[in-house]
Amino acid sequence: MEMNASYTSFVAVGDSFTEGMSDALPDGSYRGWADLLAARLANRAPGFRYANLAVRGKLIGQITEEQAPLAAAMGADVVTLVGGLNDALRPKVDMGRVRGQLEEAVALLAPSCKHLVLMRSPGRNGPVMERFRPRMEELFAIIEELAEQHGALVVDLYGAPALADQRMWDVDRLHLTAEGHRRVAEAVWQTLGLPPEEDWRAELPAAVPPGWAVRRSQDLSFARQHLIPWVGRRLTGRSSGDGRPAKRPELLPFETPAADPLS
Repeated sequence: MEMNASYTSFVAVGDSFTEGMSDALPDGSYRGWADLLAARLANRAPGFRYANLAVRGKLIGQITEEQAPLAAAMGADVVTLVGGLNDALRPKVDMGRVRGQLEEAVALLAPSCKHLVLMRSPGRNGPVMERFRPRMEELFAIIEELAEQHGALVVDLYGAPALADQRMWDVDRLHLTAEGHRRVAEAVWQTLGLPPEEDWRAELPAAVPPGWAVRRSQDLSFARQHLIPWVGRRLTGRSSGDGRPAKRPELLPFETPAADPLS
């Protein structure tokens, strides 16, 4: 597939991963890989426009119904679609239904843009993730199949050991740190055929693992502050994104704020 030297517009579709959690800015808002990518693309194309329709907690059916039609209507050069993982992490899920909803979104978005980018999302090492790994891999197989059918690009974050490193993940163990988001931005950048600026797959230096007491304290804190509330939302059908608007709902010119460094 022929790649362009520059892109004039970008629309991001998805959930908390694309919204940018947990890459927090000083004002409490989130930046994330999509904002970082948009800033880099904007540096190459005067008048560059960017929209981010992502909302935390959204299931693939909601993304397909609420975000995909809006994104398709924008006619952007690049559209990224990342979704389905929230479905796969629920106690019960119909993966056949997830496939159908993903297929609907991809079929709508692929002809609307120059490049549709899908992802095999990163997976953190750890016992909780191991429980859901078969579902994740089933989801990623669906994504690969749909990409081949519709001529979409796939960024394989799941296959990068560096992004599975626990140090790349926030204390909630569900969202990447600022460093993780920065690497995702570079991965998408390279997938779009743009010149590499770093090896986003480079593994972190070896670290001395914390002792048992420290790990136990971290596990208890994680369970109390993040795991129990997350399970509660799954069991009651609630979402952290209920009532929350899209991050950047219109395709408008994008400028990097002076107080928002990219490094």
